[in-house]
Amino acid sequence: MKKGDKVSVLDDAISGVVTAVKGNEVTIMTTDGFELDFAKNELIVMDGSLSKRELARMDVSSVMSEKEHKKPGKTVRVKPKERSLPPMEVDLHINQLLPKTRGMDNYEMLTVQLETAKRQLDFAISKRIQKVVFIHGVGEGVLRTELEYLFNRYENVKFYDADFQKYGRGATEVYIFQNAK
Repeated sequence: MKKGDKVSVLDDAISGVVTAVKGNEVTIMTTDGFELDFAKNELIVMDGSLSKRELARMDVSSVMSEKEHKKPGKTVRVKPKERSLPPMEVDLHINQLLPKTRGMDNYEMLTVQLETAKRQLDFAISKRIQKVVFIHGVGEGVLRTELEYLFNRYENVKFYDADFQKYGRGATEVYIFQNAK
């Protein structure tokens, strides 16, 4: 894996371009403009995943024997607490979205936050992600009110306060109905 490779995350609906490789850690810029870090084994190169030379170097018998050593029927038990965790969190704090806000007024910052929320919600709908938590913070409630207005424009979503123990009053959880017609 090298800088500039197009990659996709194996166990998630995230893809992007490699921006840095440090040992086993790979930093990618997602298609939504977020920089995320992953281990090399969590990613797969999208185009040209294996060259003919690399494919020829692979020992087929070692791959087959490795596959046979794994016991069939072994499933990993997922704890109920982990099962209910939201698959996607979106932090809308302005310092998480922009490197600097100098010279921006409140309206411009709010616009960036709302555009990010809309883009991430559309992404979740397109990737069939059922739950998304939008972390907006407490503040004066302006962003929260605008988010509620945004969510009301979607027919296939329901929203409510996120888990109080984890987020306090500063987050809203959105449930996306998958079979809405």
